[in-house]
Amino acid sequence: MIIKVSKKGVVFRNPELYAGEAKTLNLDHLLSNLYMLIANNGAPVNFAVVKGGHTMESLEQKYMKLLEDKGLIDGVTDNIEGVEDWLRSNLVNMVNRGNVIKENVSALRPLHLMSYKIQNKKHNRDYNASDQVYLMLKTCPEVLEALKEYLNTGWDNSTKKIVFTKDLDVDTIGILMLTKDIIERRKPNTEIVNIKPLLTKQTELFNEDIRRLLLYKDVLPRTVFIDYLRTLIAFHLTLYVFKLIYLLPKMKEAGKVEVEDDWSLLVDVSNDLESRIAPLACRDMERVINSLNEYFHVTFEINVIQKYLRDKGGDSSIANVLDTLKNNVDRSSDYFLGGISNIKAEANDDDKEYIDVILQFFDENDYFGKYIHLLENTSGGSSYQYPFYLRLIDSLSMKNSESQILADGRRSRKHPRRGSLGSKLLETLVQLLVLKQNDNGSYETQALSIDDLAKLIRDRYGLIINGSNEPRFAGADVETHAAFKDNMEAFKNKLRQIGFYTDLSDAYLLQKIRPRYKI
Repeated sequence: MIIKVSKKGVVFRNPELYAGEAKTLNLDHLLSNLYMLIANNGAPVNFAVVKGGHTMESLEQKYMKLLEDKGLIDGVTDNIEGVEDWLRSNLVNMVNRGNVIKENVSALRPLHLMSYKIQNKKHNRDYNASDQVYLMLKTCPEVLEALKEYLNTGWDNSTKKIVFTKDLDVDTIGILMLTKDIIERRKPNTEIVNIKPLLTKQTELFNEDIRRLLLYKDVLPRTVFIDYLRTLIAFHLTLYVFKLIYLLPKMKEAGKVEVEDDWSLLVDVSNDLESRIAPLACRDMERVINSLNEYFHVTFEINVIQKYLRDKGGDSSIANVLDTLKNNVDRSSDYFLGGISNIKAEANDDDKEYIDVILQFFDENDYFGKYIHLLENTSGGSSYQYPFYLRLIDSLSMKNSESQILADGRRSRKHPRRGSLGSKLLETLVQLLVLKQNDNGSYETQALSIDDLAKLIRDRYGLIINGSNEPRFAGADVETHAAFKDNMEAFKNKLRQIGFYTDLSDAYLLQKIRPRYKI
């Protein structure tokens, strides 16, 4: 039974833990909103109101024909159908694409930093996920600035003019032509720009991977670079959420932010739902899903104590909140009794009876424990959050796509969620892992053995392909070790399929991953 209360009565989202909301995400919407934050140093912006919003017709009539009238382009009037096809297929992202009634423009494709200037905000929501990415990038200013410089190629901020170079492709030029005269007004910075991500090591790893990707900026085609960037952002946000779910209860138990990051996930590299490794990967993913309720419980505790400390004018940082939770909580405080009273005041008669039933097993003066338990059972509590977090995880992990870190049997109970490694995600990771840093700080590409690559993925990201040497599989039976062997063979085949590995010899020493782009 769920206790019905107002939305203001139960606040779950805490930007100091994770800035985004637990909603299904579109990754292009995320990139578009991230570009806005990068371009404006974290500040949101207002655009001139477009009556009826941006539509395909307005893009053709108001933008393309206006450019033609100014003499900047030609052929629009004579080839209006071709212009529409180009806009639809190359420049514009849409929601409900193909549905004549529901189809709407969301934004320009995120091929250039200025693409965010043409968007319909209500169709381009990312539920604050871009805030989390920006906060992570902001901790490493040199990476943020380098990424901004690359994404802004072809645009001079000082003169507000396009700088035509040989590196600009026609689609990027199209975006710049469409957006160059749009005037925007910056809003005041929000408080969120002053927040530092909770998971410091995961944030550093994300920035290091973006740094490595930027080394390829002069080698990769722009569309490929953006595709890698999109995949990397989604991958690292997935890891961030997984680790937060796993580590936050450990932080609460330790009473501090710095705890050992021993998170790991077994991934099935084959595309076979009936593979020997699949049941093991499903059970490993089940551990993550089963941890959600404990994560919700700790989050409610943190939120309540943080508000308690703020109201008393104390230090409300997450570090101090965790220390307070472990050592200094006055569980009988009237502050928590007041929270219980507020929930009871909103409850109907049936809910009040239910409240009395579920609180009878707590110590009489344990108001803190009672208050947290009530919050978990409200209309915004754990049962409410659970399906939303599953949708967040599914969308961030690009489930059942070429960039997946999760896969399932598409609503089949026989094949639940399991860790996986899509070919496009693997391609992106290999591009980064073949880079080796020299003593002078520079990078160069190197060949890797398949075992070394699997070990790097395990050590760097916590993703287990071969668990034979893992302590938690130390007592595994013969069948389990055979499953690991099959998984490594599938790993080799997948690398072969995406062009990083060719059998040149039966000799183990010659079986190497070869860099596709050399630096």
